[in-house]
Amino acid sequence: MKIIEVAKPTLSLLEQLIVVWEKSVKATHLFLSENEVEEIKTYIPQALNGIAHLMIVENKEGCPVAFMGIEGQKLEMLFIAPEEQGKGLGRKLIQYGIEYYSVNELTVNEQNPLAKGFYEHMGFHVYKRTDHDEQGNPYPLLYMNLIGLAENPSPQRGRK
Repeated sequence: MKIIEVAKPTLSLLEQLIVVWEKSVKATHLFLSENEVEEIKTYIPQALNGIAHLMIVENKEGCPVAFMGIEGQKLEMLFIAPEEQGKGLGRKLIQYGIEYYSVNELTVNEQNPLAKGFYEHMGFHVYKRTDHDEQGNPYPLLYMNLIGLAENPSPQRGRK
């Protein structure tokens, strides 16, 4: 499987990525209700169209099975179809983001311990925690970076 950068996703690709997103969220974000998943899902096309750098991984049949989005040096999204988890796709995507886009920070739901553990395994460290997500919902967020700063990471760091 290879990583493909997409400048502008087609409607067909957006539909496929939404399926990957939904399957991934339902498998990993068990703290969300079905209604919350459906509500968030309405924002996914806009998020995918608005992200600066969108990378996808396709299976042998050419269907997307994972994707990530990067804005600046921040990983904004990473979703992998449940049937493809544990096969190294997340590691490959993160390494790609670090190598080509100097990714050095991300935010993860505290209630998604597998994701937190994965990011820690990849070298990220929690530097901040909030009690609510960015929409004000009671879902704590963990802010992580590669160098484990005690405070916000500096936006002045240069690209690799």
